Amino acid sequence: MVHTYCLNGLYIALDVNSGSIHLVEEVVHRILKEFPHHLPIEAELYQRLGSDYSQETIHQAYLEIKPLLAENLLYSPEITWEQVADLVNKPKGLKALCLHVAHDCNLRCEYCFAAKGDYHGGRTLMSSEVTVKAIDFLVQNSDRHELEIDFFGGEPLLNFETVKTAVSYGRKLEQSSGKKLHFTITTNGTLLNDSIIDYINENIDNVVISIDGRQEVHDGIRYYPGGKGSYERILPMAQKLISKRGSKEYYIRGTYTANNLDFANDVLHLADLGFREISVEPAVGKIEGATITREHLPQILPEYENLAQKYLERIAAGKPFRFYHFNLNLYGGPCIYKRITACGAGTEYLAVSPQGELYPCHQFVGEAEFVMGNLETGITNHNLLEQFKGSNIFSKEACRSCWAKYFCSGGCHANSYYNNDHIEQPDELTCAMQRKRIECAIMVEVMQRMEKE
Repeated sequence: MVHTYCLNGLYIALDVNSGSIHLVEEVVHRILKEFPHHLPIEAELYQRLGSDYSQETIHQAYLEIKPLLAENLLYSPEITWEQVADLVNKPKGLKALCLHVAHDCNLRCEYCFAAKGDYHGGRTLMSSEVTVKAIDFLVQNSDRHELEIDFFGGEPLLNFETVKTAVSYGRKLEQSSGKKLHFTITTNGTLLNDSIIDYINENIDNVVISIDGRQEVHDGIRYYPGGKGSYERILPMAQKLISKRGSKEYYIRGTYTANNLDFANDVLHLADLGFREISVEPAVGKIEGATITREHLPQILPEYENLAQKYLERIAAGKPFRFYHFNLNLYGGPCIYKRITACGAGTEYLAVSPQGELYPCHQFVGEAEFVMGNLETGITNHNLLEQFKGSNIFSKEACRSCWAKYFCSGGCHANSYYNNDHIEQPDELTCAMQRKRIECAIMVEVMQRMEKE
């Protein structure tokens, strides 16, 4: 299969199965567009395209395509389930836990998938005892050397002492187990102060801070219970944390809704504030007065193209930043297993509720049908485990014929469930946005390679 498109004046062709990317002329683009699955005999090209191009032009384009086909750089063979089944079915050990240290939050963000912090289960905090059990569970149930612990909520800084206890315990366990633990915290930033900033920068490997962009956008949806916006409180603390963080990982995580479909301006605003690692993503689910629907795609898709152009302009001006969705590694990237199976939810990655229940990921927490077990018993819902193990781009009918499947890897299980009631049925709205982001990311990479050459 070949996917070809025009963006920023470039005709780009992607060979789906090999991952090869080609800059092509307009006539080659037309041939590949007309025949995405096979190259026909030359006479058929003359018949199909002869009214638009001369026979000689078509002939030369055909001669350009033929050697690429011979080298499996265009129209490369489809990867079959039989070729990868053993790899996909091979047991993969647990590598990460998301600890819900706080089912509580001091903000009341309109788009919060966690029911504004309590996951529909009442406001509660995880005890230090549960966090210690969770870390033990991860170490004891994984044969990997590198492990990950994510502190999540709600707002995890509402339970900061438990976070510190967990990190301290984890560091001691590293010495006795030979494992390496990587800690991440996701915070709304409202509770940051100098001492917490210093602690995070010294002890936490990656920090994610939620800021949605321009103040009017942010404050319109990320506010305190009384309605006051949180931008002015968060911004100086976030800037201070990043300025003192050195080379350690972080990113600013924003969300856009139907109320700011010009979200490129929010990304650029964050870059203008000095942040260099940025992700701004569409809100999922229903939001009163701000739900993103298919009717918004004619605005959203060109906005990603606009953002890609602005992104390149910033690089050219010596003011670069990294936008998460444009960071595709086209020359290496994830292994074939990850390209087929995605995030590892329910198998390599689990979420832990404050009570110690195990879920496939943080977005399923609070859903009774997705309880996989608990820290005491381990995984007991083996039917659910097998369901997540068996979910991949071959099991999802919509993914099999999609050109983007090896980049998105089947999409988010939770998003599929909440939109279509099943993890095997990706949400087409989300898919459309993802495909456009991938097209933009490929174009950005091609443009940067051209600049270097």
